[in-house]
Amino acid sequence: MSHQQVESLDVDRIRAAYPILEREFSGSQLVYLDNAATTHTPDPVVDAMSDYYRQYNSNVHRGIHHLSQEASIAYEEAHDRVADFIGADGREEVIFTKNTTESENLLAYAWGLAELGPGDEVVLTEMEHHASLVTWQQIAHRTGADVKYIAIDDDGRLDMDHAHECITDDTAIVSVVHVSNTLGTVNPVAELADIAHDHDAYIFVDGAQAVPTRPVDVQAIDADFYAFSGHKMAGPTGIGVLYGKRHLLEAMQPYLYGGGMIEKVTFEDSTWAELPWKFEPGTPPIAEAVGLEAAVDYLEEIGMERVQAHEERLAEYAYEQLAAEDDVDIYGPEPGPDRGGLVSFNLESVHAHDLASIMNDHAVAIRAGDHCTQPLHDKLGVAASARASFYVYNTREEVDKLVDAIDSARQLFA
Repeated sequence: MSHQQVESLDVDRIRAAYPILEREFSGSQLVYLDNAATTHTPDPVVDAMSDYYRQYNSNVHRGIHHLSQEASIAYEEAHDRVADFIGADGREEVIFTKNTTESENLLAYAWGLAELGPGDEVVLTEMEHHASLVTWQQIAHRTGADVKYIAIDDDGRLDMDHAHECITDDTAIVSVVHVSNTLGTVNPVAELADIAHDHDAYIFVDGAQAVPTRPVDVQAIDADFYAFSGHKMAGPTGIGVLYGKRHLLEAMQPYLYGGGMIEKVTFEDSTWAELPWKFEPGTPPIAEAVGLEAAVDYLEEIGMERVQAHEERLAEYAYEQLAAEDDVDIYGPEPGPDRGGLVSFNLESVHAHDLASIMNDHAVAIRAGDHCTQPLHDKLGVAASARASFYVYNTREEVDKLVDAIDSARQLFA
């Protein structure tokens, strides 16, 4: 279905649920284009978390009293809701963590340290976020495994011929970002899963930029593991998700130990609780889980196809506006089915950090730096880039304000 066939969003109605967007700085209304880092949180999510704290705040599981029972039910139902949202086969396959980074570390330590050794290979891509790249790099140092990288082409897409060369019978796991947080590239994760499975390897997908912005079905992808964060999908900070196929999670040993993740403890040994609690020790992020469930409800009410179409329309418009300028370099593929809703760029003769500072003077919030992809920026031959990223509450008029602010920077540095 093309974007033209997807019903447009009522952005004015959506924006009404985000009071923060009414803030003004130096007389200018905030234009927030840093959504790839963190989206804002709508009133229904804030209200759900407030209701938890005001009405049934309590620790979960093992409590006999009413409040604990209510909190436990809400916490468990949040797992069910998230499982349904991503197409998982039940709450047992949904582990709550702090964020995508912790999800990746959980997998790397609980599975990687036990399963990897000399002669094994971990295959990444050149566009991986540090959360994946650094984690597998360090696990490889500890285990003696080798790390290989699938190259990107000049357009910022994966070189799939090179992917076939990199993924071999020695490959233990392929770790790939679903949507690049720097290039905007939408990677063919289902195809990569097929290649990995043909070589009896697993695939982990970093979905931090995908689940918030498009329909995702982990079973359709055939991902063995998949991770994402609440704070990038209109939810709260402090909660992330690691999806894993049930039989794989059952075979893994816990990464962290303590209360809540045990079945029986003696002075000599311990046994573990059933999934997903085996991987959720201590007091979990209860309020955040309530908020994440509310965020899922909120996004599904809008419709993920419409979320995706709106975001990509804005990114395409921004790309076209910036591409019309001779002194602007844009990174990643041209607008199309394999490009998501963000645009990274540089203005010639202006460092990205200086550009972001001037944007801030105009109340336009963008990101500048290496976006936790230093090796990718080395590959691109730049120290940093500026990034504008969009969400359900952004408008074409805000893109115009971005372009106007860039013009101000151009004149200032002329």
